[in-house]
Amino acid sequence: MKKITSMACCTALLSLGIVAWSQGVKNDGSTERDIKDLEEKWTQAERTNNVDAAAPLLASKFMNVDYAGKITSRTEFLAEQKATKYESSTYDDVKVIVVGNTAVATGILTAKGRDASGKPFYGRLRGTDTFVKLPNGQWQCIAAVDTPLLR
Repeated sequence: MKKITSMACCTALLSLGIVAWSQGVKNDGSTERDIKDLEEKWTQAERTNNVDAAAPLLASKFMNVDYAGKITSRTEFLAEQKATKYESSTYDDVKVIVVGNTAVATGILTAKGRDASGKPFYGRLRGTDTFVKLPNGQWQCIAAVDTPLLR
């Protein structure tokens, strides 16, 4: 009788664990929309040359890999963005995949303006941004990679 009770108890706990886990990973699409909204905020910050609006979207350990393969920290990236003057910036065809507390967003960035040295630029890039959900529920980008699109 004790074996059956132990087995029943284990089965019940396992079932509860599976239910709790499945509820935790259930996704109604709201996370994807939230990440797309963050991407739009980031793009809007570029369009308006408002680095302060983009800063809260980036984790303290954020790293960026630009179109030339250069890796920059959060501080370096924000300083470069502050010196860059955008005339236009759009982020289209955004797709988001969510796995647990991680989300990966990809899209096509089209931007025009003057870089940190004042040189005019125009570019079309495939951006890939990795977001993590912090314990406080906030999503922040921890890594961004830009890949040039060939014409």
